[in-house]
Amino acid sequence: MTDNTTRLDHVVLWVRDPVAAAGFYEKVLGMEPLRVTEYAAGTVSFPSVRLNDETILDLAPHSFAERMRVVPGDAASAGHPVHHICLSLSPHDFDALRARLEEQSIPVSKLSYDSYGARGPARRSFYFGDLDGNIIEARHYA
Repeated sequence: MTDNTTRLDHVVLWVRDPVAAAGFYEKVLGMEPLRVTEYAAGTVSFPSVRLNDETILDLAPHSFAERMRVVPGDAASAGHPVHHICLSLSPHDFDALRARLEEQSIPVSKLSYDSYGARGPARRSFYFGDLDGNIIEARHYA
């Protein structure tokens, strides 16, 4: 899809082990891993996972921070300056994700109801963490 509508292209998450992080996002969230083989071979700086046709999550190793010099002081961001990212799912995928997380003993928050988001109040939502402590919110609207 090519048009001039503003969209979210990618989010960079700082991770300790990009290969393990890609595995987590693939196995737990069903995201398609990208460039993992190339990263392991040393031919690219980081792998990614595909959220949808238009959006990816880049899985940047903390060591990559030294090369991130786009604005003064940005190397210090190799931590957790973002509170969380939120994934909007179908009701079925929402329930399936929560079940997978619980089966794998990954802690999840209590359910929230009617929390505000990009499409208005979400019917249900909850939070969980990835392998590196990045917080993810899952929600559904319908």
